[in-house]
Amino acid sequence: MDFLILHSSEDNASMNIRERFLNSMQYQFQETHLTINNQQLIELKGKRFDLDMENRIYLGLVDVPLIFLEDLSFSNNKFLPDLLIFASRHRSETARPAFLVHSTGNWTADTEFGGKPFQLSKTSALLLKAGFIALAQQFKVSNLNKFVIDLEVTHHGPTALKIPLIFMELGSSDSEWVIKEAGELVSKAIVNAIEKYIELRERKTQLVGLGFGGTHYAPNFSRILSNNDIALSFICPKYFILNLNYDMIKNMINNTLEPVDYFIIDWKGTSSDDKKHLIPLLEEFDKPIVKTKDFKSD
Repeated sequence: MDFLILHSSEDNASMNIRERFLNSMQYQFQETHLTINNQQLIELKGKRFDLDMENRIYLGLVDVPLIFLEDLSFSNNKFLPDLLIFASRHRSETARPAFLVHSTGNWTADTEFGGKPFQLSKTSALLLKAGFIALAQQFKVSNLNKFVIDLEVTHHGPTALKIPLIFMELGSSDSEWVIKEAGELVSKAIVNAIEKYIELRERKTQLVGLGFGGTHYAPNFSRILSNNDIALSFICPKYFILNLNYDMIKNMINNTLEPVDYFIIDWKGTSSDDKKHLIPLLEEFDKPIVKTKDFKSD
C-alpha cells in the first residue's frame, strides 16, 4: 500500500511536524520522480520500511491550507496513494494544548472551513483508530504533560478527494504549534499509525461503527476506541443530528472504506428530539443500533 503524509507551507504546525520528519535520525529520505500539485514527493526510508516493499510512505507538501485542499494532481497517472494523512494544526477558542485526530466533512451548508455543503470525505475507520491509538501511545512516553489526546467529531474540509483521509493535528494555539517536541510526537505518531493500521487490517478483529451524538471532543467515543475492538469512521455530534437525512447516513456508510457494522448513539448526548429524528432514519438501514454505554469503558 502507498501512504501519503501531506503538509502545508501555510501552516506552521504542519511545517513543524515536517521538519521533525526531515531532521530525525530515525528516518532517511529518498527523492522520487513523483510530484503532487507540482511539488516533488519524497519517500520515507528506514530499517523497518526497507524490509517491507509492499508498503511505502511518502511526504508531500502543498501551498494551500489543508482544509481547502479539494484537488490533488499527480505527475504520474499510475501513482495513486491508498490513504492520506493530513499533518495539521488545530485551533480552538480555549487554546487547550492537544493532539487530535478526526475525519472530515460538513453536516450543514456552511463551508467557511472548506469542503462542500452536506458532503463527507472518504475515510478509513481503521486508520482513524490507528491514529488515535498512536497519539495516545506516543503521549504516554512523552514529557508533554500539559497536552491531552482528543478524538474530534467529523468536521471541516476537504470533502471532494477520492482517497480516504484523516487529520492528525497539533493544537491549539501559536504557542504549541512551534514546540519541537510536540511536532516530533505527531511525526512519530503518524508513522506508528500507519504501522498500526496495517496490523489492524491484517488481524481483522475490529468491528466498525458510525457515531451519533455527544459533543465536539467526543469523550464517550474516545473511550470506545480505547477499550474495545471497535473502530469509528464518522461521528455526527448532537448539534447536527436534526440536519441528518437518509442520503447523509448512506454517505457515511459508503464513504467508509470498511464495511459498517453498527450505528452507535451517545444516548445521554442526544436530546429526545434528536432521537425522534435519528432513530427512524437509522432503522431504514439493516444495521444494529447500539448505545455508547453498551461498550466497555475501561
